[in-house]
Amino acid sequence: MAPNTHPTFRYSMAFGVSALLFLVFLRPISAVGHDYHDALSKSILFFEGQRSGKLPPDQRLKWRRDSGLHDGASVGRDLTGGYYDAGDNIKFGFPMAFTTTLLSWSIIDFGRNMGPELKNAVKAVKWATDYLLKVTAVPGVVFVQVGDAYSDHNCWERPEDMDTLRTAYKIDGSHPGSDVAGETAAALAAASIVFRSRDPAYSRLLLNRAVKVFEFADRHRGAYSSSLHSAVCPFYCDVNGYQDELLWGAAWLHKASRRRQYREYIIKNEVVLHAGDTINEFGWDNKHAGINVLISKEVLMGKANYFASFKQNADGFICSLLPGISHPQVQYSPGGLIFKAGGSNMQHVTSLSFLLLAYSNYLSHANKIVACGETSATPALLKQLAKRQVDYILGDNPLRMSYMVGYGERYPRRIHHRGSSLPSVQTHPARIGCKAGSRYFLSPNPNPNVLVGAVVGGPNVTDAFPDSRPYFQESEPTTYINAPLVGILAFFSAHS
Repeated sequence: MAPNTHPTFRYSMAFGVSALLFLVFLRPISAVGHDYHDALSKSILFFEGQRSGKLPPDQRLKWRRDSGLHDGASVGRDLTGGYYDAGDNIKFGFPMAFTTTLLSWSIIDFGRNMGPELKNAVKAVKWATDYLLKVTAVPGVVFVQVGDAYSDHNCWERPEDMDTLRTAYKIDGSHPGSDVAGETAAALAAASIVFRSRDPAYSRLLLNRAVKVFEFADRHRGAYSSSLHSAVCPFYCDVNGYQDELLWGAAWLHKASRRRQYREYIIKNEVVLHAGDTINEFGWDNKHAGINVLISKEVLMGKANYFASFKQNADGFICSLLPGISHPQVQYSPGGLIFKAGGSNMQHVTSLSFLLLAYSNYLSHANKIVACGETSATPALLKQLAKRQVDYILGDNPLRMSYMVGYGERYPRRIHHRGSSLPSVQTHPARIGCKAGSRYFLSPNPNPNVLVGAVVGGPNVTDAFPDSRPYFQESEPTTYINAPLVGILAFFSAHS
């Protein structure tokens, strides 16, 4: 996964694993149990704070208002809606599509554990897919970003006051972007499963669009950061290559449609598209571990021995995460938090933990374990590892701090988020201009608006955390941190 250098860089300031750590990792720091259902509810509510466009009557975070109502006007399209990915006011298509895929996967695997929150999770997916349908409405074109990041990052202003450039960036046959198009196809296909029984017509629309977008991604191969380098780099630059997104898109289309052509595509392109590369990565830029875990479910069910190599890769991924088995790319903090180099570490924690939990369920149903040298990775162990990460996020850590805003008594109060840190339109109706917001950014005061459910980038490798807006890598929330956490919290809310 590429280091997340995107968040507001203009406003930024410039272990080896041992057996002992294995014990630290598994032992909770506090004996106090967590209210996982409350955390689940809040983790979904967060997405309402990230909405762009015309807000619906049932909007629950009332300090937000309509924004970006003219998005797409410069190209004659309605590109309103969707999500702001983090603490800024840009709509980046690559992480938004990944967020949509992981929200959908959370519902597919763990929706039965969500109780009354399931309807809110489904709404969160639909807010994204309605937008993804808009950006893919023109055949052979995908609008992949709305807003000029350099212009936006030079300001600190509410989304409701935005006066920065709302340039609409697209990929097409002459300017390919197989990565973002492949992820968009995956998102549409995964969401089609979510709506299959809830809204069959909408589900068919999503799946049919996914097919067309995937065909475009595969026919016109290339990385969108080559086609749109000045717009998307260094924010969401594709460092890992577009090959994994093609396999990822095909895997979700196979799961959603059961069409033989996608099975054959995966088998034919497994080596060409490097299915086994960088197995311990999973995030908006690198789908390899997710591909292997997703496809392995079919192998474990005894239905797809032709995918056996994907299960071997998935097993290798699981072993690479176990504390006590040294791996150069995975560390654990002294307090037991997964840590990988690069910014916004909590994105690694939640996405890798989601895969641990999903794979644990697949193994459990198949009555299997993973052999990792002298260690046996049982389904119970993998659940325990995932739970330890979630408990760390919710407050079982050296600082006794919840890294989810609004959960627990102590949580980040000065998150790197424009809408949260500036007075709301309700309390301050007058416009706050581009540079007028700087005093709020630099203020030592807590944010006036609580972005309930937001999980921030989190502490560093020594478990230290500066609750300060300028430290964006630690204090900025993102949609793709929360999306996999929704599924994890759903499971533990039903099995705690």
